[in-house]
Amino acid sequence: MEHRRCLGCGLWFRPRPQTPGQRYCGEKACQRERRRRWQRERQRSDADYRANQRRAQQAWASRHGEYWRDWRGRHPEYCERNRRRQRLRDQRRSAATLAKMDASTPGLRVPSGTYRLVPEAVAGLAKMDAWTVEIAVITAPCAGAGRLRGGLQREDVIG
Repeated sequence: MEHRRCLGCGLWFRPRPQTPGQRYCGEKACQRERRRRWQRERQRSDADYRANQRRAQQAWASRHGEYWRDWRGRHPEYCERNRRRQRLRDQRRSAATLAKMDASTPGLRVPSGTYRLVPEAVAGLAKMDAWTVEIAVITAPCAGAGRLRGGLQREDVIG
């Protein structure tokens, strides 16, 4: 009789004759791994399956609204650890300035138009309040090499 190596545990097993394509042994842990891999692949490749899973999760969450609040109440050590780790993530983020996606970069020439101005973030996090303003460029560099209008050298102009 044929033996195969289980894709879950790596041990040799004898497949059932009724299941010619069997790749996992009958151990509970291996069967759980088989189902987990099948679900992961199905989530990745099947949009209908993903949509059904999302709806099922939302329905469960609406029926069990207090679940996460109760869980956090029973696991305060996890909550405290998560708070500490979040503070570290926030500190790392503040080292690299965070900005909204529409923030300009240094050296970018801004053409005339309507723009949103967003206040500089406190502690590296962007704020929700923003202004809509119109910016009109009054002067622009000329195409001439070396000198700009008014006799200024290119190095004399800031920005």
